[in-house]
Amino acid sequence: MSAPAKLPELFGSLVFNEDTMRQRLSSASYAAWKRCITEGTSLDLSIANEIAEAMKQWAVEKGATHYTHWFQPLTGVTAEKHEGFLGCGRDGSAIIEFSGKELIMSEPDASSFPSGGLRPTFEARGYTAWDPTSHAFIKDATLCIPTLFFSYGGDALDKKTPLLRSMDLINRECLRILKLFGHEDVKKVISTSGAEQEYFLVEKSLYDQRPDLVLCSRTLFGAKSPKGQEMDDHYYGAISPRVSYFMRDLDTELWQLGVFAKTEHKEVAPGQYELAPVFADSNTATDHNQLVMEIMKKTALRHGMVCLLHEKPFAGLNGSGKHNNWSLSTDTGMNLLAPGKSPKDNLQFLLFLAAIIKAVDEHQDLLRVCCAAASNDCRLGGFEAPPAIVSMFLGDTLYDLLTSIEHKEEYEEGGDRILESGVCTVPRLRIDTTDRNRTSPFAFTGNKFEFRMLGSSQSIADANTVINTIVAEALSEFAERLEKAEDFRREAFRIIRHTMRDHKRILYNGNNYSEEWIKEAESRGLAHLPTTVDAMHCFISEKNISLFIRWGIYTEREMRSRYDISLENYAKLIRIEASTMLSMAQRSILPAVIGYESKIAEAVSAKDRLGVPNDAEYALLKGLSAGVNALHKRIGGLFDAIAAMPKGNGEAAEYCRDKLLPAMGSLREAADALETITAKEYWPFPGYEDLLFNL
Repeated sequence: MSAPAKLPELFGSLVFNEDTMRQRLSSASYAAWKRCITEGTSLDLSIANEIAEAMKQWAVEKGATHYTHWFQPLTGVTAEKHEGFLGCGRDGSAIIEFSGKELIMSEPDASSFPSGGLRPTFEARGYTAWDPTSHAFIKDATLCIPTLFFSYGGDALDKKTPLLRSMDLINRECLRILKLFGHEDVKKVISTSGAEQEYFLVEKSLYDQRPDLVLCSRTLFGAKSPKGQEMDDHYYGAISPRVSYFMRDLDTELWQLGVFAKTEHKEVAPGQYELAPVFADSNTATDHNQLVMEIMKKTALRHGMVCLLHEKPFAGLNGSGKHNNWSLSTDTGMNLLAPGKSPKDNLQFLLFLAAIIKAVDEHQDLLRVCCAAASNDCRLGGFEAPPAIVSMFLGDTLYDLLTSIEHKEEYEEGGDRILESGVCTVPRLRIDTTDRNRTSPFAFTGNKFEFRMLGSSQSIADANTVINTIVAEALSEFAERLEKAEDFRREAFRIIRHTMRDHKRILYNGNNYSEEWIKEAESRGLAHLPTTVDAMHCFISEKNISLFIRWGIYTEREMRSRYDISLENYAKLIRIEASTMLSMAQRSILPAVIGYESKIAEAVSAKDRLGVPNDAEYALLKGLSAGVNALHKRIGGLFDAIAAMPKGNGEAAEYCRDKLLPAMGSLREAADALETITAKEYWPFPGYEDLLFNL
């Protein structure tokens, strides 16, 4: 990127986007594709062949040599199998091959991906199917075709298929409401998302010396650094040249792929950063966030750094989340969650707001489930992230307005508030009446809701699937009442009043970090599901199975498979962490500290022989000896805990939560205490101060 003037030319240059399709397809084929994405019509093979030919020619011109169906299995990351464009002609000559058949469908091995029993090992076949609503792109000289992933029997084995189903659903239910408001011109409503991605950067040479970072993406040991984030001097601070160069390269790559990487800054913890994009439709936003995470890691490596996406790579410091900014927009450019200048007169907005309140209250458990993971359990409730209790923040203005409607009271809107800076040269600044609450899990932020419980390593697909589905259900109930109403406006206000009466317990504008809120939430009857194990049981409740089946988002088989996969992954991850801890403690920490202990013992003995006072050496030796004995005992405790782990997914997950994690915490406590009294040259791993303050 040589100059700002090149930016428009650079953006999307590696994407087979709508402009490119318009230029390279016949008008009939372009129109057919357009109908496909706007009206849900299917494409016949002749159209697919033309698109494939145009896509191939464009990709080869851009330097692509291979193509792949790029999909999002239940691993949480993307998958791809590369096929060469180069084929062999009848005469043995080299030809370029790619047809509509290759574009539309491929057959990856479905048994090798998590399926929760949907595809046993001997049932290998699965299908990836082209998603025409998401643009193909070139990555690493490979044409990547976004696809969905199904089993041979038609079960969804990916995260995008349920998301697309939910987007169709909320489109349908929103249109019912909008037609009642007279918006006959609206043909489509799109759920939109924007994922704020937090991450850490560490020096690769130090990362390579930490088996816990290499194998588990987080530090399993580490004494507190003399300085952490106490001084609040990292947040929004000046970015070092090295990190700035990384960010510049990252932006360039993302812009070429059509990702609107917009905002980047230092986060609260040392070594922590954030990248925020411009919102897109939820399907595209999901693809883009997967690309962001992948390219962050690759770009960091080129700069001699490692990008950590784990939710809690360093104990005692802020973890990394992923705020999912969700809203609803029409094809006519209307934001359905924009209050306008006078919210009290915007009945349409108030009705959609009421639907969201109802949805969030009735399905708190599902919102907790969609961000459940062992890694995110390390962060939720840790005073740098929302607690594992779902609530909504509306701000005083909207809360007071809804309360006045509930009680049939007059509401007087306040005029614009002006920020008084006390500096005469500062322009008059209007204060946003919505305010902000950084502790709320589900907060209204002007014209969207910000769901803040997601972890930094997680896909946003599950969260948006849940939000779309539960809001659509509430809108459907509202539409049924309104379609039968004799007085539309009166019934709409009645719905809003009843919603506030029945669901206002979910609204909370205070400090979600406080102990008082946990007690108050319990008194309100809100769900408190502190761990993944607690939350996942809710996913397969009768209520939730019925919900997703009724709206065609998941089958019961698909839900139970996801439940099994989640618990299996939870247990596997914690067992890997426990085994890594055991290895590090047995093979590195214990021998290193014993070596240092021996050196101090020699010094004590030498001073004894000379009759020289050795109080300092003896006190250190005594502390080391006690620490080594404690470490040895807790190593044995963790070894026994790992050996006793049960086999079944559910039983193993509960055991990890109740037995294995406490044993790991106990071992860490002993090791971290020893790190504070062991000479640095003897300690086998780089410490927190080295990892956090060297970029």
